[in-house]
Amino acid sequence: MKIHTPTMFTTLLLAAACSQPKAPSASITAELRGLKDSVVFISIPVADSAKTDTVPVKDGRFTWTGSITEPQKIYIGTSTRYLELFMENAAIQVNGNMDSTDQIKITGSATQDAYEAFKKSITDITSQEDTLYSKYDEVKDNDTAKAALEATLESLRNQRRGRTKAYIKAHPESALSVSMVADMAVMGEYAPVDSMFRTLTPAAQQTATGVRLAKRLAVLKKSAIGQPMIDFTQGDVDGKPIHLSDFKGKYVLLDFWASWCGPCRAENPNVLKAYNKFKDKNFTVLGVSLDDKADKWKEAIKQDGMPWMQVSDLKGFRNEVAQEYGIQAIPSSFLIDPQGIIIAKELRGAALHTKLAEILK
Repeated sequence: MKIHTPTMFTTLLLAAACSQPKAPSASITAELRGLKDSVVFISIPVADSAKTDTVPVKDGRFTWTGSITEPQKIYIGTSTRYLELFMENAAIQVNGNMDSTDQIKITGSATQDAYEAFKKSITDITSQEDTLYSKYDEVKDNDTAKAALEATLESLRNQRRGRTKAYIKAHPESALSVSMVADMAVMGEYAPVDSMFRTLTPAAQQTATGVRLAKRLAVLKKSAIGQPMIDFTQGDVDGKPIHLSDFKGKYVLLDFWASWCGPCRAENPNVLKAYNKFKDKNFTVLGVSLDDKADKWKEAIKQDGMPWMQVSDLKGFRNEVAQEYGIQAIPSSFLIDPQGIIIAKELRGAALHTKLAEILK
């Protein structure tokens, strides 16, 4: 009986097959009591967009498998809310109740574990913030009490920012640190965010999240404090073209808002109070709406009694002016001086009145 020995080529193939590591994969196994939806949407940021998978749900349970190139924050969207978690190539379990999303337990991800540990380390601050937020309704009609509450909240936010910066500096290689800097860049000022980005290791900066963050910083740099305003033309409520440069020579609050934005609508009375107080001192407001429906936009202007100029291209968050100024969340504002230079950002509540009183003596 003749026995055939494998050729060298066959031997190499067999050796390669035996030694080839299994491709890493990520998975989510979820049980969310109270989840009534028939599908959820799992969204993973990719380049300047996102890859979204539609995943079937049965009795609040669903599973998903895929591949994650690096640890990063992903989103699970339902019809009413979304959850975020740090995903990596591991088996992740998600368990909890949709009525208590802050209590949902996520296990299996080392980056998520690091995030949970950090959250726990700042509960002495966040618990105080939560208590103060719950008192907003009590003081909303009392300017003095409201200003005091806002000042205390800002002090707590600064403490939280300090802890976050300390974490980033201590963990410059961490995916969590990259995500923290990216969160700062949503509404942050260019210089401090750029400073934190530079504390990250080169490898962290070159991750997909880091590359997106670098592009974001380039946009923020153009609309940073000290930079000249970015001129634009957009139609008012009647479609008449309005130029930002038309207002040169005045102090202008460039106010980004939308009719559907609750915090924006809550801030509108404060902006109105500032407008009425300082309009005769070379100050005005120019509203840029991120609405996509003209009737809702115009109705909100009427309801909130806003007498200043309003413009919009009715493209929602794709508003061209908003993209030029790097707007990713609203309300958002820029204070521009008579020479067309941005001199302040994100002035809300008492801070707006304090700044205007300081410069419009």
